[in-house]
Amino acid sequence: MSATKNNVYSVSQLNSEVRHILEGQIGKIWLNGEISNFSAPSSGHWYLTLKDAHSQVRCAMFKGRNQSVRFKPVNGQQVLIKGAISVYEPRGDYQLLLESMLPAGDGLLAQEFEALKLKLAAEGLFALETKRPIPNNIQRIGVITSATGAALRDILHVLARRDPSIEVIVYPTQVQGATASQLICQAIVTANQRMEVDVLLLTRGGGSLEDLWCFNSEHLANEIYNSALPVVSAVGHEIDTTICDYVADVRAPTPSAGAELLSKDKGNKAEKLLLLLSRLQQGMKHYQLQQYGRLTQLSHQLQRHEPQRKLQQFEQRFDEMQMRLENALKHKLSHLTLRHQQLHNSLQQRSPINTLILEKQRLGYLIERFNDASKDYFKQAESRVAQAAHKLDTVSPLATLSRGYSITSTNEHVVENANQLRNGDVIHTRLKQGKITSTVTDISTK
Repeated sequence: MSATKNNVYSVSQLNSEVRHILEGQIGKIWLNGEISNFSAPSSGHWYLTLKDAHSQVRCAMFKGRNQSVRFKPVNGQQVLIKGAISVYEPRGDYQLLLESMLPAGDGLLAQEFEALKLKLAAEGLFALETKRPIPNNIQRIGVITSATGAALRDILHVLARRDPSIEVIVYPTQVQGATASQLICQAIVTANQRMEVDVLLLTRGGGSLEDLWCFNSEHLANEIYNSALPVVSAVGHEIDTTICDYVADVRAPTPSAGAELLSKDKGNKAEKLLLLLSRLQQGMKHYQLQQYGRLTQLSHQLQRHEPQRKLQQFEQRFDEMQMRLENALKHKLSHLTLRHQQLHNSLQQRSPINTLILEKQRLGYLIERFNDASKDYFKQAESRVAQAAHKLDTVSPLATLSRGYSITSTNEHVVENANQLRNGDVIHTRLKQGKITSTVTDISTK
């Protein structure tokens, strides 16, 4: 570890050294947990937190890796992940850089399978030099399988067709379930104690990883490895692979292929070629396991100097800043929205519309008062007119006429004195009812 004078580090130097230590000494691990805080920004990278009941760890899965994941992670989902421990230097947080992700159920079985395969390969159980040769002249075949399974019927049918002289001794056992592995081991032990067959054919039909899990037992692998009798593994279909296939002396892709491999006919050369091909495949797998271990070591060394890691950290930092910016913008937008609403409410309170409404109400009130006052005024005026009319009627000439009096006038004026008239003048006399026109013939002033 390098350090500055007097062992004084900068923060960046410290985080860099811690990253090198974690990546170099721990490297890649498998981890099981629950997803939380999952986010997938526009860069294509994934960020999440993996937690259990007591702890949590941050994880990042970059775009080149997460494209191989066959499902969309969601918060609360149990998963099994594989990744390398590293340090996100800008923040000083340690994190896992994920390489693979599986649902918890399938993932745990796959992890256990890979771990056991690496362990047994390191112990030499798959080495080609330990493989026992298959006898050339087979007289008896010991079949370890279910007595009622389709695999046994297929094997008997193939042997009857190819070489009816071969005897078959069945060591019946369970080939699925929790106790199947132990029962298969007992069948191998029994066959080795009796030594009544030339070769053992361990077989069953195809199934899921869980169905075939009893053939991935470490105890069963050791029993096959220590068997004095050669063992041919013919478990499942051609695409199925178990620990038994790696540790057995020969692997056949199917139960029928296993029976064909152990029997001879006119195509014996083809059988030998299949045997050689199977051995070649075993050798290639063993070599691949060795090279995989070497590749893992080199990968750990490369991670200490990998420029892409720096780029990934910059990308992660960019994603972090982008998410912070988005959150800040959302907060600012929320603040502006609230301020806009406050201003809108204030404007509503000071709006001319409200003033107009109030003035309109006030005008209506004044109109109503004016109408009421007008009615009162006109009533009072009518009363005064009625009183004046009454008074006027009291002094009206017409009222006088109605009491039996009359009014005499000439064409020019009312006659108040007889001296105003001359004989021959035309006068008009107005009565209560009607009018009389007369000619003056005699005037008396007495």
